Amino acid sequence: MQRYFVENIQGDKVILCHEDSYHIKRVMRMKLGEKIELVYQEKAYLGQIESLDDQVQVKLVGELTSSNQQVRSITLAQALVKEQKMDYILQKATELGVTEIIPFCAERSIVKADKKDEKRKTRWEKIVKEASEQSKRTSLVKIHPILSFEELCQMDSYDVKIICSVSEKQKNLKKLLSNTPNSATMLFVIGPEGGLSDQEEQTLIENGFQRVSLGDTVLRTETAGLFIMSAVRYQDMG
Repeated sequence: MQRYFVENIQGDKVILCHEDSYHIKRVMRMKLGEKIELVYQEKAYLGQIESLDDQVQVKLVGELTSSNQQVRSITLAQALVKEQKMDYILQKATELGVTEIIPFCAERSIVKADKKDEKRKTRWEKIVKEASEQSKRTSLVKIHPILSFEELCQMDSYDVKIICSVSEKQKNLKKLLSNTPNSATMLFVIGPEGGLSDQEEQTLIENGFQRVSLGDTVLRTETAGLFIMSAVRYQDMG
């Protein structure tokens, strides 16, 4: 059953936005009376299509229970990468339960921040909305504005701040997760295609970050975040 996030509920009625209405009518080709799932303020509802006008109208018929939400609060600080890779990271990290994503400019980032930033952010938010609906989440991933490296270093609202580093040999992700309570908020920094520079890692350490190894092999930037989220989900299942 299709799921859609909505911004407003009026009594037991919901009027969907033009984009979701188009998806229901033209892509899914739904009919009057068919049921869909709606999410409002992190609660899921069952709805029945009452009108297929320009903006689809839905009547709520009940609240749904949900048990698939991520326990840990995980933020991925992802260095800017090429568009196709960034889209993949956003989509898959959302499916795996990430809480927030912070795009940032690293020394070796091929993609640079520019006047297109707001357009990029709007596009990224659309990707995570669709991925959230597909994976039956009841919360949307927060996409931060693109930060400079200096701004990233000053992020201090997290209990644990981690650098995913190929230089670290002793402390690995398994040990970190085992020794960190589920209630802790965690920030993972992932470098671009060429990795973080030694100076960037040192600067992060000076600002309260710690290095962690993701294993003996060197992961691609688009694999690192998914590895982290998969490990977190496995750990929480136990």
